[in-house]
Amino acid sequence: MALSPQTKAMLEGITTATLTTILLKKGLRNVWLRGAMPFNTGGRRLVGPAFTLRFVPAREDLATPASWASPISTRGAIEDMPEGVIAVIDSAGGVTDAGVFGDILCGRMVKRGVTALITDGVVRDAAGVKATGLPVWCAGVAAPPSVAGLTFVAWQEPIGCGGVAVFPNDIIVADDDGAVLIPADIVEAVAVEGVEQERLEGWIVTEIERGVPLPGLYPANAETKARYEAWKASQK
Repeated sequence: MALSPQTKAMLEGITTATLTTILLKKGLRNVWLRGAMPFNTGGRRLVGPAFTLRFVPAREDLATPASWASPISTRGAIEDMPEGVIAVIDSAGGVTDAGVFGDILCGRMVKRGVTALITDGVVRDAAGVKATGLPVWCAGVAAPPSVAGLTFVAWQEPIGCGGVAVFPNDIIVADDDGAVLIPADIVEAVAVEGVEQERLEGWIVTEIERGVPLPGLYPANAETKARYEAWKASQK
């Protein structure tokens, strides 16, 4: 399912905190990618379909510098990335002593129009990665290359990143609170609910600023909901 420009624009205005609450109400608790924290984001909120990459723990006969020239390599995966995707990398459950990508690979992703990189692992060449301008969410940095602790095995198949099951083309939203997954088949409904929730919470903030106490306000009781609906009607 393609992400429409309208839905994408709606999601860009919804915090990941709000999205996790909406998804929780739909029975989805495990949607926040652990370890994938802002590294080079400029405070932006970014949205895009997941392009998945999978590493497994290093095996000495496979995880070698020579493997970088293999058809099944991170290089091959990058050349297969369409414009607008968010690369989501499974670092074998969160390996943090080998960088999954460095500045050269990130620079190529920028040229291909990739929106961002999300991983529960780490990157290397920190200064160079930042200089590429590619937005990155990760668990930190490490000097060693990926083959020091990881073996790359596949792209565009289901992965686990930060303890979350990520399928190709699931929708990723990432901001200063981290990265959240939305299943592709419910993304439009989540976006609509999210816009309304943000509007409600914005109104609640103004109520707090004028001294209204929390009980009955947040969460809103029937009286508060009626006042909110009246306010909404007045804005049209």
